[in-house]
Amino acid sequence: MFKVLTLNNISIAGLDRLPRGKYEVASEITRPDAILLRSYKMHDMVVPVTVKAIGRAGAGVNNIPVERMTEKGVPVFNAPGANSNAVKELVLAGMLMAARNLGRAWGFARELNGEDGEITKAVEQGKKNFVGFELPGRTLGVIGLGAIGVKVANAARAMGMNVIGYDPTITVESAWKLTAEVKQAISVDDLLSQSDFVTFHVPLIDATRNMINGDRVKLMKKGAVLLNFSRSGIIDDEVAVSALDSGQLYAYICDFPSNLLKDHDRCITLPHLGASTAEAEENCAIMVADQIRDYLEDGNITNSVNFPAINLPRNGGFRIAVINSNVPNMVGQISTDLAEAGLNIVDMLNKSRDNIAVTLLDTDKEPDQATMERIAGIEGVLSVRCLGCTRKD
Repeated sequence: MFKVLTLNNISIAGLDRLPRGKYEVASEITRPDAILLRSYKMHDMVVPVTVKAIGRAGAGVNNIPVERMTEKGVPVFNAPGANSNAVKELVLAGMLMAARNLGRAWGFARELNGEDGEITKAVEQGKKNFVGFELPGRTLGVIGLGAIGVKVANAARAMGMNVIGYDPTITVESAWKLTAEVKQAISVDDLLSQSDFVTFHVPLIDATRNMINGDRVKLMKKGAVLLNFSRSGIIDDEVAVSALDSGQLYAYICDFPSNLLKDHDRCITLPHLGASTAEAEENCAIMVADQIRDYLEDGNITNSVNFPAINLPRNGGFRIAVINSNVPNMVGQISTDLAEAGLNIVDMLNKSRDNIAVTLLDTDKEPDQATMERIAGIEGVLSVRCLGCTRKD
C-alpha cells in the first residue's frame, strides 16, 4: 500500500487515478511515499525521509525545493501543457481587453448614475474616450514556445495576427505543432522591436528575471502592449508603469496584482487566473497522478523537472530502480552485485540528466535483502527500490 500526502485540494479526477486498493491518500498522513500539491510552499517544510516522489498539479515548481529534493534522490514531477488551453484563452482575452480598453470602459459604465435616459446620453458622450483597435494585422511576439506558447501563437494566427516567436530551446515536438506562418525572431531584442503585443511563457529563473527592463522597454514599439500570464518577476513592474505613464506602452495586462499595478489606469491585473478552470485543474491532477503512480509502481519517469525521462516496459518479474550520482562505473558496480547474488538481468535501461542518473533493471529472480543493501551501499547511490518484490523497500 502506497501512501500519498496531499498538501492542497487535488481534483478528484486525479485522485481517482490512484486505486484505493493500492493507495492511501489523505491530507494528514504519516510516512508518505509521495506528496501531491498545487501552490503549497514547501521550502520551509520538513519533508519526511520516506518520500520518494513529489507531484505538482501544475507547471511551475517555484514553491518546491527542487535542488534539495534532487540531492535526496527525489524526483519532482509537474504537468506541463495540462493547463495550456486555459492560459491560451486568458492571453487572448487579455489582448482583447487591452485593444478595446475594456477595463476602463467597464469602470466608466459601472460609475454611471441617473435615469436610463441620462445614462444613455452619458454613454454616447463618453464612449469616444475608449476607442480601441482590432487585432488582425497586428504583430504578436511570443517569448517561450512550449505547450502554452505554441497554442497562443497558433490561435493568434487563426485570428489574423502576424506572429513571431523566440525560444532558443524549443523542442522538436513543439516545433511540429507550431503553424508554419509563425516567424522566428533571432533574439528577444529582435522580437520586441517588431511586436505590437508581447506575451511571455517562460519559467522564472535567473535568465528570465526582469526580462523587460529599462533598456529593453526602449526597444519596443511605441504603444505596444505587454502581457504576463507566466510568473511575477519576468517583467520589471516599475519599468512597465513608467513606460505606461510616458506613453511608450499602451497597456500592461498581468496575472499578478500589486499595490503598484492594481489601480493604474492603463494596467489590468487579474488574480492569478491562468490555470483557474475546472478543466485545467482536472487535467493537471490526472497527469501528475498518472506520473506519480508510474514512478512508484514501475520506476518510470515522465515530466520530471530534475530527473531524466526513462521508460522501460514491464514484462512481469522483479524490477530494481536505482537513483545515483551521475559518475562512471555505477552500472558496472550494480551489475557486479547482481551477478554475485546469482541474479540474471533480463532487461535494463540507464538514463542521466546533469548530476543524476537512473537505472532500471529487471531480474529473473527476486533480490534478497543483502543484495539490496550492497547496492544501496555503493558510493553515490541515493536510493534503491525493488518493485514487484514480496517485501516493500
